[in-house]
This record gives sequence, structure tokens and C-alpha cells, in this order.
Amino acid sequence: MGIVNVTPDSFSDGGRLPSAEAAVAFGLRLRDEGADILDVGGESTRPGAAEVPVDVELTRVIPVIEKLRREDENLLLSVDTSKPEVAAAALAAGADLVNDVTAGAAPGMLEVVAWAGAGVVLMHMRGTPRTMQRDTHYTDVVAEVHSFLAERAAAATAAGVPRQRVLLDPGIGFGKDVEGNLRLLAAAGDLAALGYPIVVGASRKSFIGALTGAGVADRLPGSLAALVTVASERRVIVRVHDVAATVQFLVTLAALRGAR
Repeated sequence: MGIVNVTPDSFSDGGRLPSAEAAVAFGLRLRDEGADILDVGGESTRPGAAEVPVDVELTRVIPVIEKLRREDENLLLSVDTSKPEVAAAALAAGADLVNDVTAGAAPGMLEVVAWAGAGVVLMHMRGTPRTMQRDTHYTDVVAEVHSFLAERAAAATAAGVPRQRVLLDPGIGFGKDVEGNLRLLAAAGDLAALGYPIVVGASRKSFIGALTGAGVADRLPGSLAALVTVASERRVIVRVHDVAATVQFLVTLAALRGAR
């Protein structure tokens, strides 16, 4: 899953795509580098990020999704939003998937996804992007995150989303400290045991900087290392900034495991 941020303030690449045309060109480049899904987001979810009004988010993401769909009718498109209004408009514009950092918490979100026959990524986050890093203590981070995601998956299917279109994301970097992020990545198999596909977004996250001292732009090696444990699972989508490097890494890792 290649990240297409059409935001001025995302933690890694905010402001790099100032127009719909630039975002579409970037997305098509990620597709050519090997991305199977493009995730288009118009609201930053970095720690401390302010909420974006619905009309602003719509203005940012809908033209990009429409243009990408016209360019490639077979490309899988995701909208990164927690607002049902934005999700509905994006699905009508050609998106296939809603990537929701609040796990469908907003009233009507899961029903919007179900009505459109789309898929949904349900992510664990404690609090909101503005507050999530204030409390990162868990008695058992793996058990608590998995319990939350199992409950939200049940809510999605109860709302009419087919089970096979529900995906779970442990929320790396969202309300977790370094140890919590590492434990969740190491326990990818436990999350997979719930029976849903997994989405993992560790790319360029701050825990890599905390471990290595690397700045945001220099975290590719750590981002790839974070995928070693999750790449052995069968149904995993990795959400990344550096598509070409990640594809090369995963292809080589799979070949080595096959040879072994």
C-alpha cells in the first residue's frame, strides 16, 4: 500500500504534493514501482495534528481519487479518513477501501462501507491524534490491542461489512511507546490468528528514530527491518512511503525464505 498524502502537515511528507495533478502523478509512480493499493489521505494523523473540516478534506482527496480512477480502472484505491461524509464521497468517486484510524468509531461509518460494498481497515488508536501519545501504558499491549480489534471487527460485520472485507491494523505509532510498537510487530502472528488480513504501517515512524537516532528522511533501513516479522504472515498489507525499496526487500526476503 503506497502512501499518497495530500496534506500540508503530515509528519513525513506534508506539502510535497501541492495539487491533485502532482498527487496523481506521484500515485501512478508508486503503482509502477509495485504498489498494489494507493492510500489517499487528506488529513494528517501525526501526533498533535489538528482536525480538518469535512469540506477541506473533500477538496483535497476527491479530485485525486477521481483522476486516479480515470487513469487506471483496475488500481485498488483507499481513502484514509475517519469521516463518514468523506468516505461516502470517496467510495462514490472510485475508492475501494476505507482506511479508518478510529476503527469506524464515527456514527454511520461502518454502514457507509457496508452500503458501498467496500472494504475497511480498522485501526487501534487510544484517544485521537491530538491526545494519543499522552498515555502509552498498557498492562498487556498485545492482548489489549487484539481485544479491541476483535470487537471492532465484530461491529463491522454486524453493520453488514462482509468478513472478508474487514482488515485489522494494530496502529503502530498511535498511542504506543517504543516497547509497545516492537511487541506488536513481533506478535503479528497472534493478530493474524484472529482470521482477518492485517495492515501494518511502520514506515518512517518515530520509534525507529528513538531506537537509532535517525531523522524522518533517513529511516528506510529501520522501516524495512520492522517488516521482517510481519512479512512471514500470509495475509499482510504493508503501508509504506518507499514502495520500490520495500518491494525489492520483500521479494528478496521471500526468495531467501524459499531457498531455506
